[in-house]
Amino acid sequence: MNLPKTLIKIANELVSQNAKAILVGGAVRDFLLHKELKDYDVEVYGLKSIEQLEQLLSKFGSVNLVGKSFGILKLRVGNIEYDFSFPRKEQKSGVGHRGFDVEIDGSLSFDEASKRRDFTINAMGYDIVENKILDPFGGQRCLDCKILKHIDDKTFIEDPLRVYRAIQFSARFELELHDSTFKLCEEMVERGDLDDLSRERVYEEFKKLLLKSKKPSIGFNLMRELGILKYFPELEGLIGIPQSPIWHPEGDVWIHTMLAVDKMALELTKDEYKELCERDRLKYMFAILCHDFGKPSCTKFKDDGKITSIGHEEAGVEPTKSFLNRLTNDTKLINSILPLVEYHLRPSIYYQNNANASTIRRLATKVNIEDLVLVAKADKLGRTSESALSGEYPAGEWLLQRAKELSVDKKPAEPILLGRDLIALGFNPSPKFKDILENIYQEQIEGNVNTKNEAIELVKAHFL
Repeated sequence: MNLPKTLIKIANELVSQNAKAILVGGAVRDFLLHKELKDYDVEVYGLKSIEQLEQLLSKFGSVNLVGKSFGILKLRVGNIEYDFSFPRKEQKSGVGHRGFDVEIDGSLSFDEASKRRDFTINAMGYDIVENKILDPFGGQRCLDCKILKHIDDKTFIEDPLRVYRAIQFSARFELELHDSTFKLCEEMVERGDLDDLSRERVYEEFKKLLLKSKKPSIGFNLMRELGILKYFPELEGLIGIPQSPIWHPEGDVWIHTMLAVDKMALELTKDEYKELCERDRLKYMFAILCHDFGKPSCTKFKDDGKITSIGHEEAGVEPTKSFLNRLTNDTKLINSILPLVEYHLRPSIYYQNNANASTIRRLATKVNIEDLVLVAKADKLGRTSESALSGEYPAGEWLLQRAKELSVDKKPAEPILLGRDLIALGFNPSPKFKDILENIYQEQIEGNVNTKNEAIELVKAHFL
């Protein structure tokens, strides 16, 4: 394993004090999966006190003592931060994820300490000096067999969040839940163990599922199998809702949504999206997950047997808001998602109708067109129709090109007339300003006003 030189030096220093540095957690798992190592969590065995560790680490860089009472120290060396910790035991003593008594004990063996972890693939260690993997519970074998298995029945159920962790790990690494783990998770859901989980903790697992999985559908289908969708009726409501086989030969709304979510995840791996921040990635992923939340209330069978869902875009706004509010209080993120749901059919409709410039300008005042086209593309390609399987979305390309020509692809048209222009015409600032400016802006959107002089002449004609 290729590790930073500083970490190797620290490990050798610990050996000189009859102690060991063991790299633990996700780093070992990711190494075996040939993934880039990003986090360095190190457990130190053989020292008598955390103060000994603090003194040793201070020779190498800046030590942060925030987690000292829990046996955790953070070491920063240049741009790299390491987490060093003592092995510990945890005993359930109360409700919630903070209801544990923690006992720090440097004399514990690696096998004893790793038993508190959730899954075998997360309970492996790497002896830095001896250059060998420690695997007391068969995590490497589970990875080879593409299986996710818990370690201990008793400790696993002490934190119900582990059910959600099972979901996102299964999706991220495309693993199948071991039968015993599936049964245990199912029992926890049926018993209501997940009822009191905070939305903040659940949201973090949703984020990992959506942002770190090539196929998030694996996780959502596992939620369905385990009965977790009872906590998310907006998602559960998609199951069994029929769609027109002409437009959706793949099946019901749930199947389509899962295909669309996977298409969005794939789209975001393209080079053009590599610099996107986490918030934007979440915006797109949640928008496509929620885009058809209005279909359960709008789907109808016509007399001729055809299936319609007229108005489902607007109808999806409120259930989307309800679903997202159950996960997060980030109103800025939620408000950026709602218009993407409400207008997700517009690219296809406008393309079919060859929408004019004013219609496209007006759309840009309601939603970011560049974002909208991305969501609409995932919606279109998340099907099994011949056009979807082609991987092309001409409607989106057309709308984006027209929006770029009108300079409204990323934001609405800038107002030609401003408040200072009204003052220059002799108006005194007043509430009337807003009405005049809005009137002129609407004329600009319609294409009736194209220059400031034209706007001024219109004001003179109607408001002076």
